[in-house]
Amino acid sequence: MELVFAGTWTSRVTKRRVQRPPQDLAMERYARGDEAAFGELYDAIAPRLYAFLLRQTRSEAAAKDVLQQTMLKIHLARGTFEEGAAVLPWAYAIARRLWIDSTRRVKREAPLDETREDAADDPSPDDQAYAGELAARLQRELAKLPENQRVAFQLVKQEELSIAEAAAVLGTTESAVKLRAHRAYQTLREALGDLMPFKEEGA
Repeated sequence: MELVFAGTWTSRVTKRRVQRPPQDLAMERYARGDEAAFGELYDAIAPRLYAFLLRQTRSEAAAKDVLQQTMLKIHLARGTFEEGAAVLPWAYAIARRLWIDSTRRVKREAPLDETREDAADDPSPDDQAYAGELAARLQRELAKLPENQRVAFQLVKQEELSIAEAAAVLGTTESAVKLRAHRAYQTLREALGDLMPFKEEGA
């Protein structure tokens, strides 16, 4: 009876453990040579990578360009992807390296036009103006932060990566990421007060 119960419990734990994000499974299939898996992988990670790059470059053209380079790098390096690994930290790390390289090459890109067509939900003019002003203030304060604090904060709070994933992207320790994100949060909280749109863990 104990053996049967142990076996059943183990199988349940194993089943639970195998439920991994679809992008990881797609990347594994793609790494093994399944070309059709690329479309599934792209749909899962490209929007998040683009949003991250857009915040860094503040240019739609530059963000799209670096995204294209990132997906190409992923394609070329797919044979090195380790089965069982998470694809997002790896992809973010590639995107971040390419973004840093591009800022060294390019002088300046045109600033992002913040009046894009996001009127699907048709918010009221007052709500739209308030949200736009808040986003602009947050962006201005973020730009004042040291780069290591800003990127750590964005990865954890805006991209919603775990501390471990953000540490993998930045090539540093989890404690360093926590410290950088905490310092960024404190600075932003002092600048924005009750308008701060993010809460710190444990607050």
